[in-house]
Amino acid sequence: MSVEMVVGLGNPGPRYEMTRHNAGFMVIDLLADELGISLNINKHQAIFGVGKVDDNQVILVKPQTFMNNSGIAVAALAHNYNIVPANILVINDDLDLAPGRLRIRPGGSAGGHRGLSSIFNCLGTKDVPRVKIGIGRPENGNDVIDYVLKPFSDKDWEVVKPILLKAVEAVRFILDGGSIKEAMNNFNN
Repeated sequence: MSVEMVVGLGNPGPRYEMTRHNAGFMVIDLLADELGISLNINKHQAIFGVGKVDDNQVILVKPQTFMNNSGIAVAALAHNYNIVPANILVINDDLDLAPGRLRIRPGGSAGGHRGLSSIFNCLGTKDVPRVKIGIGRPENGNDVIDYVLKPFSDKDWEVVKPILLKAVEAVRFILDGGSIKEAMNNFNN
C-alpha cells in the first residue's frame, strides 16, 4: 500500500481551530510544516497542498465542508487525482479513546464518527486506513456535540499535544513505506 493522500478531519474557521474535533486538522498542519508542504490550494471544498515524500506524490488535505460532510471533499479529490480509498489515510478524533491515546486501524466501522461515515458513504467503502486521536468522552453525561466543539482543557492538552506529534511520526512512518500493520505494532498505545 502506498498512501497518496492524508486527510485530517475537522471543522473550518477560527471558531473551531483548537477544538477536540479538529485534532485531524492539527496533525495535518504539523505534518505540512515538517514536510515543507504549503496548504495553499483551495478547491474541491478543501484546503490542501501537494508535495513529495521521497519520489512519491502526497496530498495533505483539510476538508472545508464541516465534519459531517467531509466525504464530499475527500471523494472529489480522490476522483480528481485518481486515488483509490486504500491509498487515503484519514486522521480523526475518537471519543472512545482516552486523551493521550493513539490508534491506527486499516479499516472498519465509523464508530459513530460522522466525518468518517461521510467519507465511507462517498467513497463506497469502509476500507480506508486511519489514525485515531483519543479525545475521551464528556463527563457526567454532558452533551457530546458541545464537548467535541470545545477546546481541550489544559489538563487534556498536556497529554494530547504529545500524541499529535506521535501521530505525525506515525504518518511519516507510513509515508516512508511502512505498512499499516507495522505502524499499528509500532505506534498503537
